[in-house]
Amino acid sequence: MWSIIQAAGWPIWPLIFASVIALALIFERSWSLRQSAVAPVGLVDRVLAEYRVSGATPELLGRTAQQGPLGRLLAAGLANIRSPRPVVKESIEEAGRVVTHELDRFLTTLGTIAAMGPLLGLFGTVIGMIEIFGSQTAAGSNPIQLAHGISIALYNTAFGLIVAIPSMIFYRHFRSKVDGLIVEMEQQAIRLVDIAHGDRE
Repeated sequence: MWSIIQAAGWPIWPLIFASVIALALIFERSWSLRQSAVAPVGLVDRVLAEYRVSGATPELLGRTAQQGPLGRLLAAGLANIRSPRPVVKESIEEAGRVVTHELDRFLTTLGTIAAMGPLLGLFGTVIGMIEIFGSQTAAGSNPIQLAHGISIALYNTAFGLIVAIPSMIFYRHFRSKVDGLIVEMEQQAIRLVDIAHGDRE
């Protein structure tokens, strides 16, 4: 591995740095965007059961808000449950904007790495081409410098794609997952409001 890094030259280091960041973000988002962490199954039913027994007490609101992003939406709805339905819905939407921002965290960075990976690889390719042209002298070409320039160009191009392709795949996957979770949480929160107001069984 070290021999490949040496052959790729110094332009490979930004790509290595970007790959480490991308890998860390992929693991972090994979853990943070789990269904059980964002929108636990059965949370709405448990909250409704307790609400029917004791009402929207501060204790219920506090416990619900600690149940992840969906819990914060439900708590926002319960806190205004005695208000008209448009007010309750607006409070849920306001909390939803904050939750959406949290779920989107780091995705911009991952998308930037996916977009910049090929450009960093291209930068390494340009450096390699400069090395290749520099190997030409009046006495002929320097084969060692020529080979080094070729290895810089090829390794950086390949490594740029290796960094960019998985980053783009996971970026699109996480974006789609966040969108799906947001829709699901909104539906669950509206269901809570409807049932609490008696509009739905």
